[in-house]
Amino acid sequence: QVQLVESGGGLVQAGGSLRLSCAASVRTVSNYAKAWFRQAPGKEREFVAGITWNGGNTYYTDSVKGRFTVSRDNAENTMYLQMNSLKPEDTAVYYCAAGPTMSWSPRSYGVWGQGTQVTVSS
Repeated sequence: QVQLVESGGGLVQAGGSLRLSCAASVRTVSNYAKAWFRQAPGKEREFVAGITWNGGNTYYTDSVKGRFTVSRDNAENTMYLQMNSLKPEDTAVYYCAAGPTMSWSPRSYGVWGQGTQVTVSS
């Protein structure tokens, strides 16, 4: 069974940076699209950033464009999310997901990590 494990979350002041990692337990997801979602208390899970299986295309929600960068290293079975210029509204649990095609909908992803908390203080 494929597992995704996120790491790198934490508490940071506004304007700071964090780098999230998402490690896969098996190589079978190396040819899957992958994405980062986040969910704040009382809100729906929302798409943050995504990357195609070969890293050729990346996608971002408007609120993080220019601040966040998604990347992947298939040799290491790992995806990353570099988050710069963090804002209090970025506070949420961040999840990584893998699926056969790139999609903005969480329903398109069958493999999920357990989530990592990101808290940005003002």
